[in-house]
Amino acid sequence: MTKSELIEQVAEKIEGLTKKQTEIIVNEVLESIKNALASSGSPRVEIRGFGSFKVKQRRSRDGRNPKTGMQVSIEAKKVPVFKAGKELRERVDVGSAE
Repeated sequence: MTKSELIEQVAEKIEGLTKKQTEIIVNEVLESIKNALASSGSPRVEIRGFGSFKVKQRRSRDGRNPKTGMQVSIEAKKVPVFKAGKELRERVDVGSAE
């Protein structure tokens, strides 16, 4: 599903909202998540029943350039991580337990 498909689905389900208004709402929600993760402290965004986003620190390490095979140093960095909530995991897993 793309962002535009998400906007269309939400606009169809909520009467009285235009696609433009729905687009503004979806963009604000996503921007709020980005801002929360980028803030200092312990950035974590939890959406009950869906999952949580957090920032994880990766340490520096040695890697290889796949093209040349030469060893390169990869700097430490922070990366966003998503962990699915229980309800989402169960919903996704419904047909694979057969």
